Amino acid sequence: MRVIICGAGQVGYGIAERLAAEDNDVSVIDTSATLIQRVRDTLDVRGFVGHGGHPDVLAAAGANDAEMIIAVTLYDEVNMIACQVAHSLFDVPTKIARIRAQSYLQDQYRDMFSRDNLPIDVIISPEREVGEVVLKRIALPGATDVVQFADENVTMMAIECREDCPVINTPLSQLSELFPDLGATVTGVWRNDKLFVAKSSDQLFAGDLVYVISVKGQVRRTLALFGHQETQARRIVFAGGGNIGLYAAAKLEQSAIKANLKIIEANRTRAVDVADQLMRTIVLHGSALDQQILREADVQDADLMVALTNDDQVNVLSSVMAKRLGCKSTMTLINDLSYQSFTSALGIDAQINPRAVTISRVLQHMRRGRIRQVHSVQKGQAEVIEAQALETSPLVGKPLREQDLPEDVRIGAIYREGVVLKPDGQTIVKANDRVIMFAKTSAIKSVEQLFRVSLEFF
Repeated sequence: MRVIICGAGQVGYGIAERLAAEDNDVSVIDTSATLIQRVRDTLDVRGFVGHGGHPDVLAAAGANDAEMIIAVTLYDEVNMIACQVAHSLFDVPTKIARIRAQSYLQDQYRDMFSRDNLPIDVIISPEREVGEVVLKRIALPGATDVVQFADENVTMMAIECREDCPVINTPLSQLSELFPDLGATVTGVWRNDKLFVAKSSDQLFAGDLVYVISVKGQVRRTLALFGHQETQARRIVFAGGGNIGLYAAAKLEQSAIKANLKIIEANRTRAVDVADQLMRTIVLHGSALDQQILREADVQDADLMVALTNDDQVNVLSSVMAKRLGCKSTMTLINDLSYQSFTSALGIDAQINPRAVTISRVLQHMRRGRIRQVHSVQKGQAEVIEAQALETSPLVGKPLREQDLPEDVRIGAIYREGVVLKPDGQTIVKANDRVIMFAKTSAIKSVEQLFRVSLEFF
């Protein structure tokens, strides 16, 4: 696929890196010659210095033959204009834009992004996406990653196996025998910096991070089975009152959760603005690295500290300080991949990578076949995919044990007419079923073939 990416910052670079690794024809545009040189030196892509909304720059980047444009510069207006020009002059079929300003995303303006107005097919709001991730992690303490599929009827969780985990050293097939009514399947395991697809003969060990696909109604039971019975946080401190912190706090205020919320914001003007928009949240003006401010926020008695500033170092250090002062748990926003490998050694309980969230949304529209949702895990080493089976799919009509499934794929759940099925060898996939599976990157092309749209379909 020929793709043009406008913006060579952290998000644009990450998308280009992933798409180039999958042998797509990628062009990257940015006004910074330094960023474009970095792209040229490190990735198998073409780089162009210029404005993403200028027709001559888009033409040089191959817009006449492009199948998709992904505009992720720092400026919403540049992203919008790039999509408009790509549509009006080059008839690019798929246009994706990152929109950060929340005023553009208000419900009364949702018709603005339409073919007749601003022709953008997919809007990505990193702040809202990350805010939703924060809310899901708060709702399910004990899981280090949470994503919902099949209209929120299926949940994928990443769960750490600790020394006291009741199911370690037990073959997965035996777990199915012990808990036949448990609607959960272990699909992937991260062990000693290596990722593999789980098989029924595998055992889990202390230190493993397991990827479990579960029926929505049995999520908490599944967490308890893995030794995680943490209570939901009621006293929460947010470090950073930006769009993400404001979004998460506002949603918590609207929810049935009666949480005690506090926000620490370094910018005085922003702190006043956030305080005006929230009803039950206490907003403190100061630095999250100031121990006195942390104490004023009662972080020593907090159940959870969520660090969401724009500075990775502030997020990491404030989380470490919060734990030292007595905070029970921490969740930290980290953009720089180099920081992510040692956060657990510092006592940080969970981390959020906004770039990974954005890349997952983009991949959903890159995948061929009837792919409805994609979530990338472990820096792109695997994906959790929801795909819809058509009548012509080779997966339809035969029991799973008779299928020639790729080795690096495990099906975790099947959603059929409002019911979630836990698959086994006798399960037969039917047309229109939605299949949720864990697949290593090496098997993605095979998965796309399983759910491809055949000419016979028409």
